[in-house]
Amino acid sequence: MQKPLPNPPDGTVIVGMSGGVDSAVAALLLRDAGYAVQGLFMSNWEDDDGYCTTASDFQDARRVCETLGIALHRVSFAEQYRERVFSHFLREYAAGRTPNPDVLCNREIKFGVCFDYMQRLGAARIATGHYAQIRHTDTYPELFKAVDTAKDQSYFLHSVAVAALSKTLFPIGGLQKAQVRRMAHAAGLPVFDKPDSTGICFIGERPFQEFLSRHLRTEPGPIETAEGIVIGEHRGLALYTLGQRSGLRVGGRADAAAAPWYVADKITERNALVVVQDQSHPLLLSDAFDVEQMHWINPGDAYAADCMVKTRYRQSDLKCSIAERGDQGWRVTLNHPARAVTPGQYAVFYRGERCLGGGIIAQRFNSLLAPEARRITYNSLFSVEGS
Repeated sequence: MQKPLPNPPDGTVIVGMSGGVDSAVAALLLRDAGYAVQGLFMSNWEDDDGYCTTASDFQDARRVCETLGIALHRVSFAEQYRERVFSHFLREYAAGRTPNPDVLCNREIKFGVCFDYMQRLGAARIATGHYAQIRHTDTYPELFKAVDTAKDQSYFLHSVAVAALSKTLFPIGGLQKAQVRRMAHAAGLPVFDKPDSTGICFIGERPFQEFLSRHLRTEPGPIETAEGIVIGEHRGLALYTLGQRSGLRVGGRADAAAAPWYVADKITERNALVVVQDQSHPLLLSDAFDVEQMHWINPGDAYAADCMVKTRYRQSDLKCSIAERGDQGWRVTLNHPARAVTPGQYAVFYRGERCLGGGIIAQRFNSLLAPEARRITYNSLFSVEGS
């Protein structure tokens, strides 16, 4: 059941309007609850290449605000986005890691420079159409998963600064997506049936590998089995991620089983891509990993060693224990090995429905890896404890 919104504060609540149904209903709920609501449309990517939907999204946001009878501001943070998000995205891929720019976009842009801009416009609170829930306390805000677990976005919000979370509302976090669409339809909002956006905001629906190839220098290299046999050529390590199955172009070999191949490792020193055919191969499994740049929403949660973790969005929660290692970050030990734990992705920690915080996966381990396989991953992104 949707929890009631806090009593309307003195001053304005500015809603981040994306042009989609979720932010539209967030604004609707706040207006109907008595808040003084304004909208703000933010654009972060301005390449006119046929894939960017900023222009049409702004028109949708404008029509929604006209229907609701609220003012709409517009601002561009394209320069800040390139500096704070896109440049990091490229550096990580060039280093052989797999970043998640949506986490950085929330921290640096939506709840960073945009949050500051909203406050300069006079906002007492800000609101978005994210699927998450928040409880405001006298000390630290508490971030919770959304009621609609299929849409929950707390994973992407875990590193938002406490100062921003303390002034944020997530009006639709207690609703199912179907309810949101029904509310939009009943209120006559023109985006009630608009499809959800997919993919990374600055990439849109364009082919991902093609996009990366335009911005990164990629050097072809060998595709190897776990035994070191070369079976093909990759187009550049940055174009592949751990656990990937499609796009390898190594199928149909007479000397291999008729089973799909999976990316198991990237050996940056030799520019080699290691692939295996068993999706539960030891090279794909990890029972521990290190996390850097950890952010705890409430610093007191850093000493609660037993919790749950997601190592990627939409993954089931995994039981784990965590321990601080001083300047070396944090060591996370899983109760059971997990597949395709990926350096560069975010590990996000939970206790029940509450999001505690998270950090970047720096290195992964498998203590049960067979000794003969260790030479394949020596000095690569995948390590064996004690090797």
